[in-house]
Amino acid sequence: MPRAAGPGRIAWPTTPPTADDRAAYRDAVPRPFWLDRRPEPRSYPALTGGTVAGLCIVGGGFTGLWAAIRAKLRAPERSVVLLEGETIGSGATGRNGGFLSSSITHGIANGLARFPAEVEALERLGLENFDGLRADLGRFGIDCDFEANGEFAVAVEPHQTEGLAAEAELLARYGHDVELLDREQVRAEVGSPTYLGAVWDRTGSAVVDPAKLADGLAAAAAELGVEIHERTRATALEEGGAGGPIRVATAGGGEVRAGRVLLATNAFPPLRRSLGRYIVPVYDYVLVTEPIPDAKLAEIGWRNRQGISDLGNQFHYYRLTDDNRVLWGGFEAVYRFGGPVDPRLDEDEDTFAALSRHFFATFPQLRGLRFTHKWGGAIDTSSRFSVFFELSHGGRVAFAGGYTGLGVGASRFGADVALDLLDGRRTEATALDYVRTKPVPFPPEPLRWAVVHFTRNRLAAADNNGGRLGLWLRTLDRLGLGFDS
Repeated sequence: MPRAAGPGRIAWPTTPPTADDRAAYRDAVPRPFWLDRRPEPRSYPALTGGTVAGLCIVGGGFTGLWAAIRAKLRAPERSVVLLEGETIGSGATGRNGGFLSSSITHGIANGLARFPAEVEALERLGLENFDGLRADLGRFGIDCDFEANGEFAVAVEPHQTEGLAAEAELLARYGHDVELLDREQVRAEVGSPTYLGAVWDRTGSAVVDPAKLADGLAAAAAELGVEIHERTRATALEEGGAGGPIRVATAGGGEVRAGRVLLATNAFPPLRRSLGRYIVPVYDYVLVTEPIPDAKLAEIGWRNRQGISDLGNQFHYYRLTDDNRVLWGGFEAVYRFGGPVDPRLDEDEDTFAALSRHFFATFPQLRGLRFTHKWGGAIDTSSRFSVFFELSHGGRVAFAGGYTGLGVGASRFGADVALDLLDGRRTEATALDYVRTKPVPFPPEPLRWAVVHFTRNRLAAADNNGGRLGLWLRTLDRLGLGFDS
């Protein structure tokens, strides 16, 4: 639902969505734009019977695909089997906005709040990972519409302008090429009447087509000799006796017996139930417009094609596609009791209506434009908002997940670290507390639902009250559990 009015609020309408707001997405296809437009992707056979591998990867999203590639590059002789329950890129990988960030801590400020002694190393490792990812795209010939045009963090309410200079200074301190823009400067870049200022970070930030990236990674993995099986849902993980191989059972009656197993299941229920304490699946929703006519786009500007997000606790993120559509998502983060992940939850009428209303408030020049696609999907949210790791089964099973919506780039780092842990390699990363510790677990239901919804309510209240945090949010900050967009 749209946010209520508060002191100094100017950005979002305070009235309910109109019939025109709802009509704008009425005929939208309820399917991710990236998946809907891709040519017929390469398919991989389901697993039938049993097979043996040095490494079995469960999950065909970004973490699993990067792990498969990196494992074969490290040891070409190693046999690698990847199991995907649906098709490559069908989960969060093909449903996200395509923002690729170098940060592996969900932003420098979040890293400082949780790992102050390690943030310099983590920022450097993140930038190295970003550069390595870009090099791998060239190495494997992956065309995923990669555009490294930087990202705007825009202030859309008066209180948000107060922190812009400090944010720019923080980014610059860690080597980022950053520019602080006032109201006139940011509107000259992108013509929205809601913009009051911005920070333009040109370092370690890009946009991609995530489906093209996933398809390219899968093709590269297959070329390296990885055995990929789609529509093969892993159902059980059993430890072999006396140091024997780990058995991964599948829904079709097949099995993989592997020396090592890497779990890369994102927001889906993990094979190790204890991991469910650390992740809640939060649903995020997206709209994509029809291509913007050249004359209309000229009214807005956006010639430098930056990715954009605003600075609210409930925030929007948006970007241009290669054919000049606007992908517009965020604001509502929906958690449902028990944390189900179900295709029936991929649509949410109230959220789509709010997104449409806010889009036309941001770009009134585009009133009359239609949305062609609408969808939602689950984000693997952890309490520290960045990837965490776990080793089990005597060090032969590793898990990497909890990216909290910023995993397009960080998944490559997560895959590398998980492989290091499985291989027993001591690296700069594996020695960090960031890797060696896990986030604070979420409480069980029904307390989990109550805490998540109360926190969400207090975040919205802070947005409505000039950004001032109430007692609950200040307490979370003191406990190191504060929210970071």
